[in-house]
Amino acid sequence: MTYDEITVHGTVAPGFEGVRDAYAAVLAEDSTEPGSQLAVRVHGRTVVDLWAGDGIDADSMPAVYSSTKGAAHLVVALLVQEGVLDLDRTVASYWPEFAAGGTDALTLRELLAHRSGLIGVDGGFPEDVLADDRQVAARLAAQAPYWEPGTAYGYHGLIGALTGEVVRRVTGRSIQELFEERIRVPYGLDLHLGQPEALEPRYVPIRPMQPTDEQAAAPAAAPEDPRSLASIAFNRPTDLVAWINRPSVRALGPASAGGVGSARGLAGMYAAAISEVDGRAPLLKPQTLAEFARLHWAGTDLVTGEEDHFGLGFERPSVRYPSLSESAFGHCGAAGSQAFADPASGLAYGYTRRRYAFPGGAAPENERLVAAVARAVEAG
Repeated sequence: MTYDEITVHGTVAPGFEGVRDAYAAVLAEDSTEPGSQLAVRVHGRTVVDLWAGDGIDADSMPAVYSSTKGAAHLVVALLVQEGVLDLDRTVASYWPEFAAGGTDALTLRELLAHRSGLIGVDGGFPEDVLADDRQVAARLAAQAPYWEPGTAYGYHGLIGALTGEVVRRVTGRSIQELFEERIRVPYGLDLHLGQPEALEPRYVPIRPMQPTDEQAAAPAAAPEDPRSLASIAFNRPTDLVAWINRPSVRALGPASAGGVGSARGLAGMYAAAISEVDGRAPLLKPQTLAEFARLHWAGTDLVTGEEDHFGLGFERPSVRYPSLSESAFGHCGAAGSQAFADPASGLAYGYTRRRYAFPGGAAPENERLVAAVARAVEAG
């Protein structure tokens, strides 16, 4: 359908027409031609499947940056559920080298809650190292923490390398391999932690941010102190657009930020986590969902300044989207992607965006889109 010269492709179920209208509206208001996809499932059933923009179709697979962390930590949640990993064992008991920087008493639970203080390394990582989870993990483990482990929390942009090394030490397999075998292939998801070369034609390169004059003058656009925790955690001044557009990076699929996939793939993954899909029971049991989604430690994120931001490995999207329940869990990505599940309503949401959103993280239009979805779900 065409709205004021914006062509929106795809379908919505009866009752979700307002979501399509909201989606068209945010596209019409964005002069940067972002190109995006939106997919929503409720109790496993697809109710929204939309896409729009130059070079974007339903099968396009842009980079999803830190929405990758949701896929990686779904693997961790499965291993905890099965007793392979114990949240209250120390990380060093699985990975002895981890204790080198004074983190010997830190538990897996605390690591997943971003409490280790290992947010980066002095001097930063070279860009070619960032895509290699094993090298990143080894260097982080040898780094002195940026705060006393276990006493506070702050966003660990490279946490997937740390939790991935724990998984490797225990199972002998990488998070990427386990995601492929246990989640992506069984559910046929267009979401890859390691993009196969054969799928390169479906990759849609991320486009750089184009802030408006007003945005460019905002405090969020000011140069960042290279000594700040945010600069360290985000490995400034790495050009994340150029980095993820390298085929070599996407082929490795680093567990913190290297995934590529469609909105359908993101929504499908979270639907599988909480709902029966194609006759399969939900991947996670209610007690596992509750444990990984709940707030373990309240307070302010030392890196981002957000409040009560994390459960275990997953963000708590109800902080950003008040229409969601406290049981919701998921993760956003730097260019603007957003993906989550809300077990209370059976909602699974996936959004991808081609143009890097200002100022980074979940694109601001998700606030309107999530609210429209929530209204449709409640009305239904």
